[in-house]
Amino acid sequence: MQDFRKLDVWRRSHAFVLQVYTISRQLPADERFGMCSQIRRAASSIPANIAEGCVRRGKAELRQFLYTSLGSASELEYFLLLARDLKMIEQTQHLRVEAELLQIKKMLAALLQRLDP
Repeated sequence: MQDFRKLDVWRRSHAFVLQVYTISRQLPADERFGMCSQIRRAASSIPANIAEGCVRRGKAELRQFLYTSLGSASELEYFLLLARDLKMIEQTQHLRVEAELLQIKKMLAALLQRLDP
């Protein structure tokens, strides 16, 4: 078991979730239980799965949760694209959060590579 708070990818993804919550507040009120909920769920799933994986036994289980985090990051990437295309978030704002999300995905992929047997 390791402390998830010590992982750079967890700290960065947690900070990213806070950013996503701020952005999602600007979504239309009628999307509160639709797009807003999906975006927040996918974003918070990234650090949550990292944290859960850190308390599991062995590298195989940690890898499984890191892959789930990576999947949530890809899901979020799509929802942010959709929000941009529906004009719910500005292009410049989208570019900023997308760049950060891609860095988190790269960090997850690098961590997964280090865990390979």
